[in-house]
Amino acid sequence: MTDKKKVTVIGDGGWGTALGLIAFENGHDVTIWGPFADYIETVKASRENRSFLEGVEIPDGVNLTADKEEALKDADAVILAVPTKYYRDVVGSMAGLIPANASVVSVAKGLDRDTHQRMSKLAESLLDHSPVAALSGPSHAEEVARGVPTAVTVACEDIECSTCLQQLMSNNHFRVYTTQDVIGVELGGALKNVIAIAVGISDGLGFGDNTRAALITRGLVEMKRLGVALGAEEKTFTGLSGLGDLIVTCTSKLSRNRGVGEKIGRGEKAADILSNMQQAAEGVWNCASAHAVAVENKIDAPVTSEVYAIIHENKDPLDAMKSLLSRDVKPE
Repeated sequence: MTDKKKVTVIGDGGWGTALGLIAFENGHDVTIWGPFADYIETVKASRENRSFLEGVEIPDGVNLTADKEEALKDADAVILAVPTKYYRDVVGSMAGLIPANASVVSVAKGLDRDTHQRMSKLAESLLDHSPVAALSGPSHAEEVARGVPTAVTVACEDIECSTCLQQLMSNNHFRVYTTQDVIGVELGGALKNVIAIAVGISDGLGFGDNTRAALITRGLVEMKRLGVALGAEEKTFTGLSGLGDLIVTCTSKLSRNRGVGEKIGRGEKAADILSNMQQAAEGVWNCASAHAVAVENKIDAPVTSEVYAIIHENKDPLDAMKSLLSRDVKPE
């Protein structure tokens, strides 16, 4: 247990709320910021984030606010838990408000849709604050908030920063490992969502375990291939933020990305599915960025390309599967 610190969570979704609860359980002074004052007041009154984390009590000691200055004043650690679709606008609006000596960690899993930057690098430029660490791994908010044993990785080139965050968040049911491979950790979190959509589509089409296993395995190859080309360490993709997160996102009923893919496989359109969802399915937004990065770097990423074609070019899912299976045969 470290000394008591002020921990501010930017983002009142399920993941941000769950991480705030972890920090509070560890004895820290926690403030969760959300963008909508009316909703924040509702949560404060009910002590439950019913839209994003239904059934989980938020202790009275957790402060909730829609005031950015109040949330960030004297913060020792800041957790950026904003969906990638809104990340640039929300995080950018915090510029100048985060104390210079605060530890900052991004927990969003995706890429910036305009620049294809990783979220930590985008945050560093928006906030003029460095370093910004990244936390990722197999970690459904619904389970983390209920104390289900979970292990994740926090990455930062500054070992002192990652160690500080590790000590801040670790307890007997939430285990945090450290690494300096920020690129690998963030790309693992971003790319696995796209593969999970492919697995969901396969499930929705009625294919079986063989197909699911093939997509997960070949999807991991794509993640490694693209990650290494962009400067990541290959071993990171067989760790918690790579293979670990890939497994849970591709197989769990709690996975929104897999669930969206399943509905697409059954004939629904991505736009219609998203219009009825409150929580983020990052892979839908990020498959375009992942596809663009692969094309820019001349990286072969067939699963990612087919997911992009299905969502953004209205390719028939069954035709996409046929395209994958009809590619030229080669050694594994």
